[in-house]
Amino acid sequence: MSEERAPSPTPSERTRKDAEDRAREEEEQARLPYRWTQTLEEADVNIPIPGNLKARDLLVDLKKTHIKVAIKGQQSPPIIDGDFPHPIQVDDSTWVLSTLQDNSKEIAINLAKARGSHWWPHIVTSAPKIDTSKIVPENSKLSELDGETRGMVEKMMYDQEMKRQGKPTSDEQNKQDILKKFMAEHPEMDFSQAKMG
Repeated sequence: MSEERAPSPTPSERTRKDAEDRAREEEEQARLPYRWTQTLEEADVNIPIPGNLKARDLLVDLKKTHIKVAIKGQQSPPIIDGDFPHPIQVDDSTWVLSTLQDNSKEIAINLAKARGSHWWPHIVTSAPKIDTSKIVPENSKLSELDGETRGMVEKMMYDQEMKRQGKPTSDEQNKQDILKKFMAEHPEMDFSQAKMG
């Protein structure tokens, strides 16, 4: 008895689902009490706070695997209190209190990810996740990576895109190219039973 597999989504279904997922993700992220961005090396967290607060009114505690940000003396829960998805380098992580153009303020935290880190799905493990497979690094940031790392990231991005399109990855394509070349160089051999892919 053959197993029935669910049919693969069509490109238009996949595009619609990706758009729905992105909209849901953006909505979840918008509800957080902070905004955040990241590169492979660091994550930046911006937390809007009332304009009357000063640095001494704040508690910003950065540990290797935990962050806590709170307003001192308030009964309300901390703004952020949770574990990072991956460790940080505490000594290279910083925070500043910035006054914005409209006189409101924000806490700007720069988290140095531990060496060999990854894309983070969230700042703290209790927050909603983003789909890290959809991250496309800015080319300017990609150009800052060393050659080997950049090549690896570009290959991963290419392979993800090829898989998404149902096409062979660079490794699969490479194997097919080698086989085709070998077949061309040996026309006397019978390749009718050879399997490609």
